[in-house]
This record gives sequence, C-alpha cells and structure tokens, in this order.
Amino acid sequence: MDDAPATQPRYGMDDLLQIMAKLRDPDGGCPWDVAQDFASIAPYTIEEAYEVADAIEQADMPALKGELGDLLLQVVFHAQMAAEVGDFAYADVVHAVSEKMVKRHPHVFGDASVADADAQTKAWEDQKADERAAKAQAEGRTPSVLDDVARGLPALMRAEKLQKRAVRVGFDWPDVAPVFDKVREELDEITEVLEAAPAGAAPDPERLEDELGDLLFTCVNLARKLGTDPETALRRTNAKFERRFRDVESYAAAEGHSLKDLDIDALEALWTRAKVAERA
Repeated sequence: MDDAPATQPRYGMDDLLQIMAKLRDPDGGCPWDVAQDFASIAPYTIEEAYEVADAIEQADMPALKGELGDLLLQVVFHAQMAAEVGDFAYADVVHAVSEKMVKRHPHVFGDASVADADAQTKAWEDQKADERAAKAQAEGRTPSVLDDVARGLPALMRAEKLQKRAVRVGFDWPDVAPVFDKVREELDEITEVLEAAPAGAAPDPERLEDELGDLLFTCVNLARKLGTDPETALRRTNAKFERRFRDVESYAAAEGHSLKDLDIDALEALWTRAKVAERA
C-alpha cells in the first residue's frame, strides 16, 4: 500500500475569493479583516506594490511570486468590501480592465495597426486624453492635461508625471542648461529664507518648506531632461547610503566604538573608508 501523502490540491481564483469573503464575515471571520475599510487598507495596497518592485529589483523570483500574491490579495480585499455595500464585485473589476485593454489595443483586437512601440505609446496616450476630456465634459468642467494624475502617488513620482503632462502642450525648457540655472536660483532662494531670519531665530517654516519644494521639483525636472528616472535614482542612492552606513557601523564596532561617541571628523573618515572599499 502506498503510504505517500496525497498531493495537496492547488487553490484557484475562486478559492481566494471565498477565503476573502470568509475572512470578512462578521459571523466567524477574522476580527481584524472585518474591522478594515478602504482607507485603512489603502496603505497596505501601496506597500505591497513597492514590495513587488523591490523583488523585481532584487531579481528574486520566489519573492516576486509571493509579493504578487500579496498584491492580488489587496485587489480581492477591496473588491470584497465594495461587494458588501453593493458597489461592485471582483468580476466587475476583471470586466472593466479587460474591456479597457481591448479598447486601448485596437491593433491587437481590431483592424488598426501601429508602426512600433513608440507609435503605440502615442496612441495609448491619445486615447487616455480623449477619455479625460469626455469625463471633464460629463462633469461640466474645463478639461486639463493634468487631469487624473493620481494624488496618492509618491510626491517625487507625481512631480515627474505632472511635468511630463505639461510637456505635451509645449510647457518645457528647450534644453537642460536653463534647468541648471533654475536649480541654482532655487538654492539661492533657500539661502535668502535662512538669511531673512532674525539672529538666533528659526527661519520661516512655511517659506522654507515652499522653497525646498521648489528645489525638489526642479531637481525632478533636471532628472527628466537628463533622461533619468528620479524615483529610480533616489532609490539607488538610498540603497547606496544604507550599504555604506552599515559599513561605517561595522568599522566602528570592530574598533570598539559607538557611532554616537565619535565626532564628525571620525565619522567622515569611516564614511570615506566605506566609499573606498565599495569602489575597490
């Protein structure tokens, strides 16, 4: 007699939908899941999307499989909550996105043709612009090229998207040189805010925040003009800082020191050591 354990059945999409419905059931479900709403779950949805991106960046396929599952769960969670109040269900989400994909790819599902990927990108953007215009007309307002740039995006990413939208109507510098000038101008304005503060007093926080925001926005413009994705650039710099700082901690610990007990010169020396080691 074969005593090998039976193969565990594989779960499917219907199983996941039933699991989510059970978790949300006030009678016997999970108290935490039952207590959630769209607003409380939204931060987890954003977090899961970033964890997908991190798994891709690390080229970790097992992690990507798991993170995609976590992201899918977020879609199912929101759809279940919407179904409970009669707004829409998961099947409606699937139908809506399928309908959109078919509509926006007439060269695949219809008789249209496109020359290449760039032409398809332009056609896609033109379709989205038409949809934004129709929505604005239905709402009785003047359409804007900036319509539907999601407010929930990270500020750096949203700045780039706003700028790219403005570029479509010609609102852009002709080349990168004026952007460098603008960066210097914004730095000067921050200096002015600092110098305007009375001796011994803190600078005006609202003005300082405003000028710092202008500087960051201009730096995003600089990255765009240089053909660099600012979000990716900052993520790489964050990772670089983390690597080097951990090395600094290790060097200090190996010498029997705590970072908080070292002066700035000693810390700078360790930082330089970490940089040199990384480049070796």
